[in-house]
Amino acid sequence: MHQGRAPDDPLVLPGPWDAASARAFADAGFPALATPSAGVSAALGYEDGGGTPPAEMFAAVARIVRAVDVPVSADVEDGYGLAPKELVGRLLDTGAVGCNLEDTDLAAGRLKDPRRQADWLAEVRAEAGDALVVNARVDTFLRGPAEDPEALLADAVERGRRYAAAGADCVYPILAPSALLRRLAEGIGAPLNALCRPDGPSPRELGELGASRVTFGPGLFRQALAGVREIADRLRPGA
Repeated sequence: MHQGRAPDDPLVLPGPWDAASARAFADAGFPALATPSAGVSAALGYEDGGGTPPAEMFAAVARIVRAVDVPVSADVEDGYGLAPKELVGRLLDTGAVGCNLEDTDLAAGRLKDPRRQADWLAEVRAEAGDALVVNARVDTFLRGPAEDPEALLADAVERGRRYAAAGADCVYPILAPSALLRRLAEGIGAPLNALCRPDGPSPRELGELGASRVTFGPGLFRQALAGVREIADRLRPGA
């Protein structure tokens, strides 16, 4: 779905955190969904960044998939240390048609070596064949030195090229400044996923800047939670 998009029409994938939110997004007419690990983790009572037991994450994804009739891609963080064969098998068991895989080593809290990550992604691709869309997340702008944007850009492009060559369908330089999206897309040479934030460009504007695919991370979950907190404040004793 993200292939061959017009510049002003990127694939927009809302991020459901449970079955009810998935139904709401599907009923609104979105053609596909992409779960955010942070939103799902919070809904399950865990911290993002490897805090959710893999079995619970895969079970949550399966419930979301069962609730809707549109394709669902699953954010499974850094793969939870699973071998490619097991990771792909468990993803396919949920019914997901895609996955988001980041290049942060969550146990160590740092970026993985890009060559090793590319080799691992190639194994994931070999196991999955055409059954999964692989969105390779590049965490350079999340983990790297913010004071040197050109160095971050160069590193993100290098990683993105390697991951695309390894078989990733899409590359996701999370938190990349919108002003750099076109250079990233041109430098990587693969469909680009961009993060849409409340204070940033709209999905359409991100498409015009070079994104083929737009996701929201935990942003939609946080907006919904803010609404719940407003209700709670109105209902609390003495309010």
